[in-house]
Amino acid sequence: MAARSFDTIRVGKKYRLTNFGETFDFEVMSRLHDQNYRLKDLYTLESYELDDLIRWGKGNDFDFDELR
Repeated sequence: MAARSFDTIRVGKKYRLTNFGETFDFEVMSRLHDQNYRLKDLYTLESYELDDLIRWGKGNDFDFDELR
């Protein structure tokens, strides 16, 4: 899968984000504003914001892809 930009995020789609050694699989629930979204973790069903995942920047291992 090709790495995606946050500009391509769509509500209802599922994505995987890897950053600073952590991997998050989530579904986009809604757009909050600009490039911030409400997300739902696919495994724990916890809800959080995209800004929380990238708050400390993007690490060398940063990768963002749509799940199929």
